Amino acid sequence: MRSYTSILLLCLISGLLFVTCDPFSSYEVEALTTFKEGIYEDPLLVLSNWNALDPDPCEWPGISCNGAREHVIKLNISGSSLRGYLAQELGQLAYLQELILHGNNLIGIIPKEIGMLTSLKILDLGMNQLSGPIPPEIGNLKSLVKINLQSNGLTGLIPTELSNLNLLLELRLDRNRLQGSVPAASNPDFSSDIRGKYTSSANVTGFCRSSQLQVADFSYNFLVGSIPKCLERLPRSSFQGNCLQNKDPKQRLTGQCGGAPPSKSHPGANSNHRPTDNILKHQGASKPTWLLALEIATGTMVGSLFLVGIITALQKCNGKSSIIMPWKKSASGKDHMTVYIDSEILKDVVRYGRQDLEVACEDFSNIIGSSPDSVVYKGTMKSGPEIAVISLCIKEEHWTGYLELYFQREVADLARLNHENTGKLLGYCKESTPFTRMLVFEYASNGTLYEYLHYGEACQFSWTRRMKIIIGIARGLKYLHTELEPPFTISELNSSAIYLTEDFSPKLVDFESWKTILARSEKNSGAIGNQGAICVLPNSLEARHLDVQGNVYAFGVLMLEIISGRLPYCREKGCLVDWAKEYLDLPEVMSYVVDPELKHFRFEDLKVVCEVVNLCINPDSSKRLSMKELCTMLESGIDTSISVDFKSSSLAWAELALSS
Repeated sequence: MRSYTSILLLCLISGLLFVTCDPFSSYEVEALTTFKEGIYEDPLLVLSNWNALDPDPCEWPGISCNGAREHVIKLNISGSSLRGYLAQELGQLAYLQELILHGNNLIGIIPKEIGMLTSLKILDLGMNQLSGPIPPEIGNLKSLVKINLQSNGLTGLIPTELSNLNLLLELRLDRNRLQGSVPAASNPDFSSDIRGKYTSSANVTGFCRSSQLQVADFSYNFLVGSIPKCLERLPRSSFQGNCLQNKDPKQRLTGQCGGAPPSKSHPGANSNHRPTDNILKHQGASKPTWLLALEIATGTMVGSLFLVGIITALQKCNGKSSIIMPWKKSASGKDHMTVYIDSEILKDVVRYGRQDLEVACEDFSNIIGSSPDSVVYKGTMKSGPEIAVISLCIKEEHWTGYLELYFQREVADLARLNHENTGKLLGYCKESTPFTRMLVFEYASNGTLYEYLHYGEACQFSWTRRMKIIIGIARGLKYLHTELEPPFTISELNSSAIYLTEDFSPKLVDFESWKTILARSEKNSGAIGNQGAICVLPNSLEARHLDVQGNVYAFGVLMLEIISGRLPYCREKGCLVDWAKEYLDLPEVMSYVVDPELKHFRFEDLKVVCEVVNLCINPDSSKRLSMKELCTMLESGIDTSISVDFKSSSLAWAELALSS
């Protein structure tokens, strides 16, 4: 019996040891996993080895743990082009000392749950695309030594709570859209007598309490007021590019400051300071120090709450506040995640109702194109213009928060295009019942270039018409690549992406970018079922802005397709580029690349086109010229006047009559 009892006791002790020696807390693994789920673009595969089934994340890239390997103390992933937003579950990493995500492409807001990381010493979210206000909860992080939020899109006021950080040595808030004044002292013009009476730090608000602050940068925001005297020790460059009352010529122009003179404070920005001036002047001598401090703190709190209340009410009225988007179930079992949507991003884009588009497109029966990812309808609005409507094929339960962000950014990106050779986005449709996400384009009545080249309509394409189309495409690409900031490139540049107007003017339209987005969603979130072949493109939405050389190469292939009438690739004839290479450099056989349907062409034009094609398809991308240079070569070397056709063809008059 004693032996049996001993065995039971040994088992019990072993079980307790097994439980208490669990090397890692599950909630920290869960928080890191949720953070990964919020990252939907990881081009360098930094997070590829983050395995949710691994109970010990200490070997994961970017993660450092304490000596006992019990807790995460450092999350450092910088310059890795991560695209996504910060999960609020990061606040569960209670022992985290360093959160460094500098130089990525993070979007959305900074979650207020960051204020729960009470052990945090370094917060570096600089060089991202974060928006919204700076959470005042960051002021709870008493151990913070460094804050870097530079080069984002942060808005609102600088929270006075940041002055609670008594250990803060470095603060970088430059290159955002922050407003209001720099929280400093209750009155930057204290006399020495008054300052002597109230030397207690409890009676000084703002960064003047943080006498240990060594580095601070507030430049290139929209801050108003004046430079606080206690911060005048900082370099002038720390305040340039604002709307401050300062003689420094590097302040913003009045027109950039919302029309108000820089000397005037932002509404509400000084509400936390001016009442304090009066208290100090009129009641400072008669009231105890503790009462004065209490009044200042109470006034500041009430003013801040009032301001937040007004902003919240306005957002609710406009229906543009943060929204809840369907999200796949995370390890925590939550079904939804809050995603901040920039209320300004689509303010200038027309939003159509689904019912109006349904009427225009004949109950969505007039289908002119389709793919596993989208359906394109043709319609006519009541006001007259013909439209092409692209409807995304995705179920509501698969529509994630980041897809909503992508949709809005894609609409905003397309809306900024304004050139005679690019498709014009008229607006978008976004509804919940039934779930709808649509883009509305101006319709080009002659369909796609692909249809004319390969469906028996090539006989209508005279040499001059083909040259005009080539030059029109070149002008459109030059506009997208060199006249827009940031540049814009076409996801799949081919003859199906070129639409032709009534007079055969080419329009570049990017209908295919959603293939990449939906494929990425399927790969990264696991929330979209594979119900059709989805082509994963080499150029993602982010890389598209940088894949200029890819567009240049595709333009070379497209020119070959236009002059030859051949498909870029077919099983019988192989690759068009490989076939054409043996003719492009030899004048005596160069004419072999010309479409046999053409009865005449100008050899001078052909030489120019072949030279440009060679430059475009050069395997060494560094040797490819820019679209600006290529467009100049085409415009100066090709004659597209009607008289050229008349000289070279006795049928030119008949062709002109047919095309008119």
